[in-house]
Amino acid sequence: MRIVVCIKQVPDTTELKIDPITGTLIRKGVPSIMNYDDKAALEEALKLKDKFGAKVIAISMGPNQAAEVLEEALAMGADEAILISDKKFGGSDTWATSNILSEAIKKIGFDVIFAGRQAIDGDTAQVGPQIAEKLNIPQVTYVNKIDYNGEFFIVNREMDNYIETIKIKPPVLFTILKEANQPRYMNIKNLVEICSNENNIRILTNDDLKIPDNIIGLNGSPTKVRKTFTPELSKKGIILEGNIVDNVNTLISNLKERHLL
Repeated sequence: MRIVVCIKQVPDTTELKIDPITGTLIRKGVPSIMNYDDKAALEEALKLKDKFGAKVIAISMGPNQAAEVLEEALAMGADEAILISDKKFGGSDTWATSNILSEAIKKIGFDVIFAGRQAIDGDTAQVGPQIAEKLNIPQVTYVNKIDYNGEFFIVNREMDNYIETIKIKPPVLFTILKEANQPRYMNIKNLVEICSNENNIRILTNDDLKIPDNIIGLNGSPTKVRKTFTPELSKKGIILEGNIVDNVNTLISNLKERHLL
């Protein structure tokens, strides 16, 4: 089984700041990490490798620094890592990104594709499903449990108020929730091998993929982000002090006034 895992390098949102004048993200000095849902997706792929001997190929689209998360994927146990990087890809929205990733995955070859549900820097949950659509394969999203019997995948996907169980054959794309598992730590032996081999990551550019310029990058993106901002808090809380019984009665009275009780 050949498994391709899509991973993304994202800003650590606990450190995220927004320029108050321009409304854009301040990325300088902000640490980058592997997207949480993508790490869970990688773990699911590695569990299949452990059990069935699958080959796991981690891919990421981004600038050269995105190689850091690919090295982390190799250290966790991925067999191969591919960076999809070209200045022409800069500014791609989800639609243009999926154009690029689907072409790269076709070139790489696959039986199964794993991706995170969504990236913490965009929260769109669009790229995985768009890849499946462009590759003309089935997709199962919001997966929190996955098993394989050698022929079929049996997966649970989270819906709003129930769990849906699906039985499906490859080829297929899954998007995984970060709650699906606890990703493993990097392996020290793998880290040593990565440090001793400077050519452990393969790079694909648009010279390799040959995608038309009008469907990639900023100019090929039908959506544009005009501004990013932190919403201001418009409501103030009420602090009740003193006798507990009086406070409870006051709270109940306030809730009734607001028709919340």
